[in-house]
Amino acid sequence: MSTPTTTPTPRPMPASLGQRLRRLAALAWRAEIGIWQSLYRWIFRRPRVPAGATGFAYHSPVFTILMIFIVLSAVEIPIIDLIVHPWPWVRIPLLILGIWGLTWMIGLALSYLTRPHAVGPDGIRARVGADVDVDLPWEAVASVERSRDVAEKAPKLRDEEHGRTLSLRMANETNILIVLERPVRTRLSDNAVEIDAVRLWTDDVDGFLQAVRTHIP
Repeated sequence: MSTPTTTPTPRPMPASLGQRLRRLAALAWRAEIGIWQSLYRWIFRRPRVPAGATGFAYHSPVFTILMIFIVLSAVEIPIIDLIVHPWPWVRIPLLILGIWGLTWMIGLALSYLTRPHAVGPDGIRARVGADVDVDLPWEAVASVERSRDVAEKAPKLRDEEHGRTLSLRMANETNILIVLERPVRTRLSDNAVEIDAVRLWTDDVDGFLQAVRTHIP
Protein backbone atom coordinates (compact mmCIF):
# COMPACT_ATOMS: atom_id res chain seq x y z
CA MET A 1 0.00 0.00 0.00
CA SER A 2 1.58 3.22 -1.11
CA THR A 3 1.93 6.12 1.25
CA PRO A 4 0.16 9.25 -0.02
CA THR A 5 2.50 12.06 -0.74
CA THR A 6 1.87 15.57 0.48
CA THR A 7 2.89 18.65 -1.39
CA PRO A 8 4.85 20.98 0.86
CA THR A 9 3.40 24.44 1.29
CA PRO A 10 5.57 26.85 -0.68
CA ARG A 11 7.33 29.44 1.41
CA PRO A 12 6.86 33.06 0.43
CA MET A 13 9.75 34.39 -1.56
CA PRO A 14 11.89 36.92 0.31
CA ALA A 15 11.53 40.48 -0.86
CA SER A 16 14.12 41.52 -3.40
CA LEU A 17 16.43 44.46 -2.82
CA GLY A 18 14.38 46.56 -5.22
CA GLN A 19 11.14 45.74 -3.38
CA ARG A 20 12.70 46.63 -0.02
CA LEU A 21 14.00 49.91 -1.39
CA ARG A 22 10.61 50.77 -2.85
CA ARG A 23 8.96 49.97 0.46
CA LEU A 24 11.41 52.16 2.38
CA ALA A 25 10.93 54.97 -0.15
CA ALA A 26 7.15 54.75 0.23
CA LEU A 27 7.40 54.84 4.03
CA ALA A 28 9.77 57.81 3.89
CA TRP A 29 7.45 59.65 1.48
CA ARG A 30 4.42 59.09 3.74
CA ALA A 31 6.39 60.30 6.75
CA GLU A 32 7.46 63.42 4.84
CA ILE A 33 3.88 64.19 3.80
CA GLY A 34 2.71 63.67 7.39
CA ILE A 35 5.28 66.19 8.65
CA TRP A 36 4.18 68.90 6.22
CA GLN A 37 0.51 68.20 6.89
CA SER A 38 1.20 68.69 10.61
CA LEU A 39 2.81 72.07 9.91
CA TYR A 40 -0.23 73.04 7.84
CA ARG A 41 -2.69 71.93 10.53
CA TRP A 42 -0.85 73.85 13.24
CA ILE A 43 -0.53 77.06 11.21
CA PHE A 44 -4.23 77.06 10.30
CA ARG A 45 -5.38 75.71 13.71
CA ARG A 46 -6.96 72.58 12.29
CA PRO A 47 -6.26 69.70 14.68
CA ARG A 48 -7.43 66.34 13.39
CA VAL A 49 -10.32 65.79 15.81
CA PRO A 50 -13.63 64.36 14.46
CA ALA A 51 -16.75 66.50 14.75
CA GLY A 52 -18.27 66.26 18.23
CA ALA A 53 -15.20 64.49 19.66
CA THR A 54 -12.78 65.60 22.37
CA GLY A 55 -9.04 65.51 21.79
CA PHE A 56 -6.61 64.19 24.39
CA ALA A 57 -2.91 64.99 24.29
CA TYR A 58 -0.22 62.36 24.80
CA HIS A 59 2.99 64.26 24.07
CA SER A 60 4.16 65.28 27.57
CA PRO A 61 6.58 62.33 28.16
CA VAL A 62 8.58 63.10 25.00
CA PHE A 63 7.99 66.79 24.32
CA THR A 64 10.90 68.08 26.40
CA ILE A 65 13.32 65.81 24.52
CA LEU A 66 11.90 66.95 21.18
CA MET A 67 12.30 70.61 22.18
CA ILE A 68 15.94 69.99 23.14
CA PHE A 69 16.63 68.43 19.72
CA ILE A 70 14.88 71.33 17.97
CA VAL A 71 16.93 73.92 19.86
CA LEU A 72 20.18 72.04 19.19
CA SER A 73 19.31 71.77 15.50
CA ALA A 74 18.57 75.50 15.34
CA VAL A 75 21.88 76.37 17.03
CA GLU A 76 23.81 73.96 14.81
CA ILE A 77 22.78 75.65 11.54
CA PRO A 78 24.62 79.00 12.00
CA ILE A 79 27.63 77.26 13.58
CA ILE A 80 28.06 74.92 10.60
CA ASP A 81 27.40 77.79 8.21
CA LEU A 82 30.16 79.83 9.86
CA ILE A 83 32.64 76.96 9.64
CA VAL A 84 32.08 76.21 5.94
CA HIS A 85 31.35 79.79 4.84
CA PRO A 86 34.42 80.04 2.54
CA TRP A 87 33.25 77.04 0.47
CA PRO A 88 29.84 77.75 -1.12
CA TRP A 89 29.70 74.31 -2.75
CA VAL A 90 29.75 72.79 0.75
CA ARG A 91 27.91 75.57 2.57
CA ILE A 92 24.73 75.65 0.45
CA PRO A 93 23.93 71.88 0.57
CA LEU A 94 24.62 71.79 4.32
CA LEU A 95 22.45 74.87 4.85
CA ILE A 96 19.58 73.27 2.92
CA LEU A 97 20.00 70.00 4.82
CA GLY A 98 20.10 71.81 8.17
CA ILE A 99 16.95 73.84 7.47
CA TRP A 100 15.15 70.73 6.24
CA GLY A 101 16.19 68.79 9.36
CA LEU A 102 15.01 71.58 11.66
CA THR A 103 11.68 71.83 9.83
CA TRP A 104 11.28 68.05 10.03
CA MET A 105 11.86 68.04 13.81
CA ILE A 106 9.34 70.86 14.30
CA GLY A 107 6.83 68.99 12.13
CA LEU A 108 7.35 65.82 14.17
CA ALA A 109 6.60 67.68 17.41
CA LEU A 110 3.55 69.33 15.85
CA SER A 111 2.26 65.96 14.59
CA TYR A 112 1.70 65.01 18.23
CA LEU A 113 -0.13 68.29 18.91
CA THR A 114 -2.34 68.27 15.81
CA ARG A 115 -3.26 64.56 15.95
CA PRO A 116 -4.39 63.85 19.52
CA HIS A 117 -6.33 60.80 20.66
CA ALA A 118 -10.03 61.47 20.19
CA VAL A 119 -13.14 60.25 22.01
CA GLY A 120 -16.44 61.04 20.33
CA PRO A 121 -19.84 59.78 19.19
CA ASP A 122 -18.33 57.34 16.68
CA GLY A 123 -15.73 55.81 18.96
CA ILE A 124 -12.07 56.22 19.91
CA ARG A 125 -9.23 57.28 17.63
CA ALA A 126 -5.86 56.14 19.02
CA ARG A 127 -2.88 57.89 17.48
CA VAL A 128 0.85 58.46 17.49
CA GLY A 129 1.63 61.54 15.41
CA ALA A 130 1.18 61.00 11.69
CA ASP A 131 2.34 57.37 11.87
CA VAL A 132 -0.54 55.56 13.60
CA ASP A 133 -4.27 56.26 13.48
CA VAL A 134 -6.46 53.42 14.80
CA ASP A 135 -10.23 53.71 14.48
CA LEU A 136 -12.09 51.90 17.30
CA PRO A 137 -15.89 52.16 16.86
CA TRP A 138 -17.95 51.80 20.04
CA GLU A 139 -19.58 48.56 18.87
CA ALA A 140 -16.10 46.98 18.85
CA VAL A 141 -15.08 48.25 22.32
CA ALA A 142 -15.63 45.90 25.27
CA SER A 143 -13.94 47.92 28.03
CA VAL A 144 -11.67 50.88 28.69
CA GLU A 145 -9.67 51.02 31.90
CA ARG A 146 -6.72 52.61 33.61
CA SER A 147 -3.79 50.22 33.23
CA ARG A 148 -0.18 51.33 33.53
CA ASP A 149 2.32 49.29 31.56
CA VAL A 150 6.04 50.00 31.26
CA ALA A 151 8.25 48.06 28.85
CA GLU A 152 11.56 49.01 27.25
CA LYS A 153 12.26 47.87 23.69
CA ALA A 154 8.94 46.03 23.59
CA PRO A 155 7.41 45.27 20.20
CA LYS A 156 4.48 47.41 19.12
CA LEU A 157 2.41 44.24 18.63
CA ARG A 158 2.52 41.40 21.12
CA ASP A 159 0.24 38.65 22.46
CA GLU A 160 -1.24 39.31 25.92
CA GLU A 161 -4.08 37.76 27.90
CA HIS A 162 -6.52 39.95 25.93
CA GLY A 163 -5.15 38.71 22.62
CA ARG A 164 -3.04 40.52 20.05
CA THR A 165 -2.35 43.88 21.63
CA LEU A 166 -1.15 47.07 19.96
CA SER A 167 0.89 49.26 22.33
CA LEU A 168 1.19 52.95 21.46
CA ARG A 169 3.87 53.89 23.97
CA MET A 170 5.21 57.27 24.98
CA ALA A 171 8.65 57.00 26.61
CA ASN A 172 8.05 53.22 26.97
CA GLU A 173 4.78 53.70 28.90
CA THR A 174 1.04 53.31 28.44
CA ASN A 175 -1.69 54.07 30.98
CA ILE A 176 -4.95 53.10 29.22
CA LEU A 177 -6.06 49.63 28.11
CA ILE A 178 -8.85 49.22 25.54
CA VAL A 179 -10.12 45.65 25.18
CA LEU A 180 -12.15 44.90 22.06
CA GLU A 181 -15.30 42.82 21.58
CA ARG A 182 -13.99 41.58 18.26
CA PRO A 183 -10.77 41.92 16.30
CA VAL A 184 -10.34 45.25 14.53
CA ARG A 185 -8.32 45.54 11.36
CA THR A 186 -5.95 48.48 11.11
CA ARG A 187 -2.82 49.52 9.23
CA LEU A 188 0.69 49.83 10.64
CA SER A 189 3.22 51.26 8.20
CA ASP A 190 2.27 49.41 5.02
CA ASN A 191 0.90 46.26 6.71
CA ALA A 192 -2.71 45.46 7.59
CA VAL A 193 -3.04 43.76 11.00
CA GLU A 194 -5.85 42.57 13.25
CA ILE A 195 -5.80 43.55 16.93
CA ASP A 196 -7.79 42.47 20.00
CA ALA A 197 -6.71 45.26 22.36
CA VAL A 198 -4.93 48.61 22.38
CA ARG A 199 -2.70 50.14 25.01
CA LEU A 200 -2.05 53.88 24.81
CA TRP A 201 -0.74 56.83 26.79
CA THR A 202 -2.77 59.94 27.49
CA ASP A 203 -1.72 62.97 29.53
CA ASP A 204 -5.23 63.19 31.05
CA VAL A 205 -6.32 59.73 32.16
CA ASP A 206 -9.29 60.93 34.23
CA GLY A 207 -10.59 63.14 31.43
CA PHE A 208 -10.18 60.34 28.88
CA LEU A 209 -12.12 57.86 31.04
CA GLN A 210 -14.82 60.43 31.78
CA ALA A 211 -15.26 61.07 28.05
CA VAL A 212 -15.53 57.32 27.45
CA ARG A 213 -18.19 56.98 30.17
CA THR A 214 -20.43 59.45 28.32
CA HIS A 215 -20.65 56.95 25.46
CA ILE A 216 -20.46 53.52 27.11
CA PRO A 217 -21.48 52.51 30.68
